[in-house]
Amino acid sequence: MLDENMEQTERIKQMERCLDRASQAVMCLSAALDEYVYAQDALRQLNDYFGSDQWKHDFAADSAGLLPPDLKRGVLSEDAVWNLLEDVRDLKERMREMVKDNYQYHLIERNGKSEKIKSDKQG
Repeated sequence: MLDENMEQTERIKQMERCLDRASQAVMCLSAALDEYVYAQDALRQLNDYFGSDQWKHDFAADSAGLLPPDLKRGVLSEDAVWNLLEDVRDLKERMREMVKDNYQYHLIERNGKSEKIKSDKQG
């Protein structure tokens, strides 16, 4: 009986650690998604600007030394915006894969118990 109580106690402690870790991860992901949603307008503006005639004009003005030397100009560096937009595409793919993987299995209720079953649907 003592061994069973120790196993039970250790199992509950382990599940509490799982709950704490998962709860923290969900809160962090939720906050990050809120920030990402908020940044969508900025991403659209950057996407529209990058490579546009206006961007080319600004890039040429910078190359000609016509802009103030202390002006932050990462947006004119080609790589900075391109890399950010590539990161966004990669992130969207990661999210698609995560959702697909997580929905291959789902819980169903049978006789008052939850059961994990493999879904026949392909994401």
